[in-house]
Amino acid sequence: MTTVERTQVFLLPDLGEGLSEAEIVEWRVAVGDVVTVDQSVVEVETAKAVVDVPCPYAGRVVTLHGAAGEVRPVGQPLITIAPLDGGDEPAGHATYREEERAGSGNVLIGYGTGHGTATRRRRRPRLAVAPEPADAGPTGGTGAAAGAAPGGQAAPPAALVISPIVRRLAREHGVDLDTVRGTGPGGVIRRADVEAALTAPAARLAAVPDPQVGSAPAGDGDVIVPLTGVRKVIADKLSRSRREIPEVTIWVDVDATGLLETRAAINAATPDAPVSILALLARICLSGLRRFPQLNARVDSEAQRIVQSAGVHLGIAAQTDRGLLVPVLRDAQRLTTAELAAELAATTAAVRAGSLPPARLTGGTFTLNNYGVFGVDGSTPIINHPEAALLGVGRIVDKPWVVDGQLAVRKVTQLSLTFDHRVCDGGVAGGFLRHVADCVERPALLIAAV
Repeated sequence: MTTVERTQVFLLPDLGEGLSEAEIVEWRVAVGDVVTVDQSVVEVETAKAVVDVPCPYAGRVVTLHGAAGEVRPVGQPLITIAPLDGGDEPAGHATYREEERAGSGNVLIGYGTGHGTATRRRRRPRLAVAPEPADAGPTGGTGAAAGAAPGGQAAPPAALVISPIVRRLAREHGVDLDTVRGTGPGGVIRRADVEAALTAPAARLAAVPDPQVGSAPAGDGDVIVPLTGVRKVIADKLSRSRREIPEVTIWVDVDATGLLETRAAINAATPDAPVSILALLARICLSGLRRFPQLNARVDSEAQRIVQSAGVHLGIAAQTDRGLLVPVLRDAQRLTTAELAAELAATTAAVRAGSLPPARLTGGTFTLNNYGVFGVDGSTPIINHPEAALLGVGRIVDKPWVVDGQLAVRKVTQLSLTFDHRVCDGGVAGGFLRHVADCVERPALLIAAV
C-alpha cells in the first residue's frame, strides 16, 4: 500500500450547535511537520468563539486544506496526514483512537453533514512565515505556498497582526491592514492603530458588493459592513425570534434602595467573596422561576408542545467586541448567591476575552439582560430564541419616590419582562414580574422564600 493510499484526511468537526462553517485564523503547523495525536493544528473562528482544533491523527502533514481567511464548511477536509517513513508512528501514540472512529475529537465533538463548496472571504493578514524549503515534501491545498508569490518572486511582507480582535475589527470595517502603520513592539498593529485608520478621511471600503435584485447601490462615502460572523448569527437568530414568537413586554418601576443596602451588607460581612447587583438579580430571577416555571420553557412547534426545563440554564446578555453574546450558567438554581457571583464574574470575563467554549453559548432557558450599563432606563428586548422569556434591567438612578406617604429620593430602576404569549398568559407573566419587583424592593422576601 502506498503512502498516498494510507493518508488520513481530518475533516472539520462540528464546532457547536447551529454552526456549519468556520474561518481559518492561523495554521499551527506547516506541510512537512510531524504531528502527534490531539496536537493543535489550526486556530479557527466560528460565529461564537475562536478555538484551537486538535488533530486525531499522528504522522506528517501532507496538505493544509485552506489558507488563513478562508471559510471551510463543517465536514470538509481540513488537513491530510501521512504516516512517517516506514509506516512508523511517534512512540506512545495511536494513529486513530477509538473515540475518533466514532466521529469525535478531543475537544470539538462530532462531525457535521454539510458538504457545500468552500467559500472564501478576504484573506486575513497574519505574521509572515518563512517559506518551506524546496525539499520539504509534497505540497497541496491553498495554505501550502504562503511564502511565495506568482512568478517566483518573494511576496511582500504581511502585516504584523497578533490579536484576532484586531484582525476582526479591520475586516468588519474594511481596513486594509497592509496600509496601517503598527505602533506596537516590532511594528505589530494594535487595535488603536486600526481605530486611528478608521478616523482617517481615506478610510473607505474599496470593494463594492455584488449587485443583487432589489438592492440599492452604495452611495459615495457609504461604509459597507458585511453581515458575517457573529453579526450574521445575531441577525438570523433575532429575525427567527420575531417571526416565530408572539412576544409581549410588560414593565414596572421599582425602588432598588433596599437591594443596594442588602448588597452592601453582604459585602461588608464577606469582603473576600463580594457579590454584584447582577448576582442578586439572578438569585431573584431563580426564585421567580421556581414559582412560575412556565417561563423557564420553550415551544416545540414541530411536536406542538411546550417543554418546561427541569433546570434553569441562565443566560446573561454580555456586550463584547464581537457583538452581543449570551453565555449560559447551567443549572444555576444549584448555586449559592456567592457561587452565582463568582461564576458570573468568571463567565463574563471569559466571553469578553473570546475564550469561552462554544458549548457555553447555547442551551439557555431564560435570559437576564442588564442594559442599564448603557445608561438607559427601559427596553423591549427580543427573546433569545428558543427561550420563552427575558428579564431586562434598566439603570439605577436617584428619583423622587413616595415612602410612607412622604416624598423621598430613592434608587429607582425599571424592570421589563418580555415573554412568549404561547407559554403563558398575562397572569403568570405579571405574577413573575411582581415577585421580582417585590424582592428587589424588599429583599427579606427573597430570604423568606428560600
